[in-house]
Amino acid sequence: MIQERKARALPGYPMLFALLAVTVAAALAVIFGAVDIERGGRGGTLSAIVVGMLIVLGWRGLTAVNPNEARALVLFGRYAGSLKSQGLWWVNPFTRRPRVSIKVRNFESQKLKVNDHDGNPIEIAAVVVWRVHDTAEALFEVDDYEQFLKVQTEAAIRTLATSYPYEPHAERELSLRGNPHEVGEQLQAEVQGRLQKAGLEVMDTRISHLAYAPEIANAMLRRQQAGAVIDARTRIVEGAVSMVQMALDQLSTKHIVELDEERKAQMVSNLLVVLCSEHETQPVVNTGTLYQ
Repeated sequence: MIQERKARALPGYPMLFALLAVTVAAALAVIFGAVDIERGGRGGTLSAIVVGMLIVLGWRGLTAVNPNEARALVLFGRYAGSLKSQGLWWVNPFTRRPRVSIKVRNFESQKLKVNDHDGNPIEIAAVVVWRVHDTAEALFEVDDYEQFLKVQTEAAIRTLATSYPYEPHAERELSLRGNPHEVGEQLQAEVQGRLQKAGLEVMDTRISHLAYAPEIANAMLRRQQAGAVIDARTRIVEGAVSMVQMALDQLSTKHIVELDEERKAQMVSNLLVVLCSEHETQPVVNTGTLYQ
């Protein structure tokens, strides 16, 4: 496996000034006749060509590295190191120097249609925050590291979706909808494990879209609504029962009125109707005795 290492390079500004001086001196020598190429014959022409080629090669060795950018040096088919320090540098002029961006980037996957752990068809998509960590691996270990990231991310999303249900069926059960933070961390670990050979670092992952597939969305919506109604009714009944119990205890403790079991049952029934009814109840005033 090819791993990143620091390339050998010289500071670029001293080399720039030296090349400027040599280039200007050679041009002035030719212009003012200090060097007569024609009188020198074949030897003079050959020397001028060699000097010109050296000057050209010297200029070709200058390379600039922008912020958050790296240059990988390839010399005759062999990896010769990477430059990550920004600025002007002078390197071997025979090297090829492809650019590699090491900025933090986002990738949002397409909406994938997969089955969750329960077999329900769902639509899911995720956002991956990533950057190039090892320039050598990114360039030489995979064909196209950006395309490699996309394919492996979608494969990881499919694997994750089949591992968890869309909604929890029991308390503290992990689900795609109920535990987005934990699921995001699991997805990050899954994607990072698939990108080890590509020299990429996954910094964060988040599920950006999660929904039931259209063919079952209406049925699942009705089921969710029914579950919400049941939960609401359960809470209402629990609250009503506790209020009735509190009322009976207060009447008994403070000796406000003594009720037999039949009147207690009637009072409980009336209070439950008032407290659990979805509509406003109409009060009825009893003008007779308690038993009429």
